[in-house]
Amino acid sequence: MESPGGRVVAVAAPTVGVEEEFFLLDPRTGSVAAVAPEVIALAAAPRVVTSEIMRYMVETRTPVCLTLDEARAGLAGARVRLAGAASACDVIGVAVGVPPRGLPREVMITETPRYADLLRRFPDRARTSGTCSCHVHVGVANRRLGLQVLRRLRPWLPTLLALTAASPVWEGQDSGWASRRFPLMTGWPTVRPPPDVLSVEAYDAEVRAAVSSGLALDARNVYYLARLSPRYPTVEVRVADVCLTTDDAVAYAGLVRALVATAVDEARRGVPPLPVPDRVLLESCWSAARHGLAGDLRDPRSGERVPTPAVVEGLLDLVGPELAAWGDERIVVPTIEQLVAVGGGAARHRRILRSAGAPAAYARALSELTCPQAS
Repeated sequence: MESPGGRVVAVAAPTVGVEEEFFLLDPRTGSVAAVAPEVIALAAAPRVVTSEIMRYMVETRTPVCLTLDEARAGLAGARVRLAGAASACDVIGVAVGVPPRGLPREVMITETPRYADLLRRFPDRARTSGTCSCHVHVGVANRRLGLQVLRRLRPWLPTLLALTAASPVWEGQDSGWASRRFPLMTGWPTVRPPPDVLSVEAYDAEVRAAVSSGLALDARNVYYLARLSPRYPTVEVRVADVCLTTDDAVAYAGLVRALVATAVDEARRGVPPLPVPDRVLLESCWSAARHGLAGDLRDPRSGERVPTPAVVEGLLDLVGPELAAWGDERIVVPTIEQLVAVGGGAARHRRILRSAGAPAAYARALSELTCPQAS
């Protein structure tokens, strides 16, 4: 299908799936509550609500979706199921990147052989892994095409992080970071942009080197901000904080899918990736985590530092033909524009904290926005 600008866009949109991570908190104190096994059992949907590394966290998963309406149904349904099970355990489920009152002193790791091995091998890094993110999986035809997609996604990862940065509250107060999750996660040495390599063989060699050198337990523990999924035929984008609302999560998933599809189109037409050195890219990620939408970012197209909302606008322009071709424009663009208008997720969280006045009240307010159907 040809867009008005002459670009060929996919008639059928790629598949999309979303994984969201949530905290379980005590509504009276706002502190973490290590009751994930009980909540997961009550949710009674092991393919939808499942465990995460800490016993005060759960993960939800959508099915493989063909449309954003399907993704919305999966995301909303999982949140409702989680909220009901959490309520039965006298806790609340909250979509935020870090626990509002900070990490507990005790390492409340989930009791599985894999997580126990991670704690044994990487004790300091595992202790700071109690953070919540949103992972978007987009289907690709094969790993070679997936690698070409990664090379074209790399320059936009700071923009995606700035857009979704929404975890400023740490130990009961404003941390000064838009995404406090990001510096915590970088305790893992593989939390970085994917390597800009020319072949799948070279990519796989990078992953094997990370494992053999002791930087990762296995391929699943190589936490590139975007990667070829080690389990599914997808490109997995892992850079984002978990989104506070279902609307935000749906819009973000649609934006990522359109960006992947745009990268597929560019790869097939031989459009070269935008050249961004690793050092510059990582510096931009740190800037995005610090300032969110309130700062400046290096525009991947021009290389100039400009206000971050202008970079977001450029990203929407880039993926616009794909969004329009699938009817996703009506879902993605207004939500992203509204998020930019209010200053991003971090600004929204700061307003909620000021209104709530205390960590516990802040946590309860977040819970109501995480799943309003259950409040």
